[in-house]
Amino acid sequence: MLNSLRSYITSNKLSITAFVIIAFFFIRTRFVYSEMHYGWPLKVTTYDALGYYMYLPAVFIYHDVKELKWFAGIDEKYTVSGGWVYQANRYKNGNYVFKYLGGVAILQLPFFFAGHIAALAGGYEADGFSMPYQYAIGFGAVFWCLLSIVLLINILRRWFSDHVTAITLILLTIASNLIQYIAVDGGQSHAWIFPLYVFVLYTTLQWHIRPSMAWAAATGLIIGLATISRPTEAIMLFIPLFWNTHTKEAAKLKWALLKENKSHILVAALAGLAGVLPQLIYWKIATGSFVYDVGSKWDFLTPHLRVLTGWEKGWFVYTPVTLFFVAGFFVIKKFPFGKSVLVFCLLNIYIIISWHDWRYGGSYSARALTQSYPVFALPLAAFIDRISRMKWRYLFYPAAVYLLVVNLFQIRQCNNTVLHFSDMNRKYYSRIYLNPDPDPLDMSLLDTDEWIGNESRYKTVMLMESSRELQVELPADGEQLIESLTVCPGFTSGNVQNDRWLKIEVNALIHRGFYESWLKARIIEGDSAREVRIRLFSPISHANEWNDYAFYMKIPGGFRDCRLDLSIATKDNFTGTVGKRRITGLYRKE
Repeated sequence: MLNSLRSYITSNKLSITAFVIIAFFFIRTRFVYSEMHYGWPLKVTTYDALGYYMYLPAVFIYHDVKELKWFAGIDEKYTVSGGWVYQANRYKNGNYVFKYLGGVAILQLPFFFAGHIAALAGGYEADGFSMPYQYAIGFGAVFWCLLSIVLLINILRRWFSDHVTAITLILLTIASNLIQYIAVDGGQSHAWIFPLYVFVLYTTLQWHIRPSMAWAAATGLIIGLATISRPTEAIMLFIPLFWNTHTKEAAKLKWALLKENKSHILVAALAGLAGVLPQLIYWKIATGSFVYDVGSKWDFLTPHLRVLTGWEKGWFVYTPVTLFFVAGFFVIKKFPFGKSVLVFCLLNIYIIISWHDWRYGGSYSARALTQSYPVFALPLAAFIDRISRMKWRYLFYPAAVYLLVVNLFQIRQCNNTVLHFSDMNRKYYSRIYLNPDPDPLDMSLLDTDEWIGNESRYKTVMLMESSRELQVELPADGEQLIESLTVCPGFTSGNVQNDRWLKIEVNALIHRGFYESWLKARIIEGDSAREVRIRLFSPISHANEWNDYAFYMKIPGGFRDCRLDLSIATKDNFTGTVGKRRITGLYRKE
């Protein structure tokens, strides 16, 4: 046995090294984004993650899955729902029904019990949400996925060399958004489903090597469990179905093998049903019916390609290593998994881009694809294997290193909210790309696309500067004028009339209404007006601190004797102080 272990380590030296590197980055990232580093309380069971997790405390601590009488107190204490309880809906019979399915909770169960035992032993509140539970789920997601990566090494090594496998694993995990959804947002479903894809690849491979009822049952059970984790994962079925059908000859043998083992199909189906059964039982208890419509909306006839290529959070834009995934589709034809992987990946992508809520909430890149990355690892490895034997490798390896650096930098930006979770656009992204210190003008591009570029090309005129502090108090849906001035006299001569700008800079301290308020500028001439507004809650601003804001505003051509009104507008009750204001005119040099 010792000799076998030595032989395994020797033949997989680079892959094991890659695993150690991945483990280091996963654990370090999880450590950094916790109170052990920044002092922020670790809280992973929030928002959507709460929806998946709620089953566990409801069943095992409060014994209440229908009325949820316990939840109001928990939410008041820990603020986990996000402000309104969308994670459960009131059904017509008066019961609450969880919006999210329970498969993830089943996968989290061992870690939940570990957190419960730690809470009881350590004197913490054993309420399902105190610190031991958060650490158990947060670090449990990392452990669960690392365990599956060990198995993924064995799968990849069947067809690919040690160095190809090592590079594949590094790019798959550290150069992609996967690290965010395992080591930071580990309470979401993605980290818990990721291993299921590794497992189904392994059981599928083993059944095709040595067909048995055990491997068939394991495959069916995994697919069933994945289906009640996220219903769209049911397409996992296409992995074993099309495995080893990459050529006509192989397909004939595959269908003949299935014909010989018809009983295995029945066993797999029964095991799949067993995997789905816990969800059906829960729905029966909560609604009186085995089937419940969770209410998803799909746009299959008009899929949203921006999920892949949009500046909001496009997969290829923010996780460009995924272009290598897709490139691998063209070189997997000869592999037994070729047709299986191609069918699954294309169908998976199509389903993901067809969901009506194509932004998928607050996220970094296309998070809904991350759990299926083990399947994408196969075409990625095939691509790396092909390119490593070509002259293009001298470009590929530096590009791979660059993508690693960019992704790790962007993970930090994402968690500091500089890379915005929802409102990204091309101009803003171009200003923050590998920028460690974005300024208030950069932040303005979250809300406006007005940008003059190099100010040295323009002459400037100081129109207004003030240090007088103004106290502002506003009710909800209120607005207060801060400044009003005439801006255009002396700005209308020559041929600069169509290239005139205002640069508006404001210093403000906001106590209330920080998250729902804007700094608004309106330029008016006669009956014509145009408006620009920027959020006060920008990625580099903080409540109860003095923050600087700045933005450009283009003066429309033809505006001569116009007025600029600068104001604070809010949807919430607002209390704050506006300090320094500076308004500069800029016009193109002759």
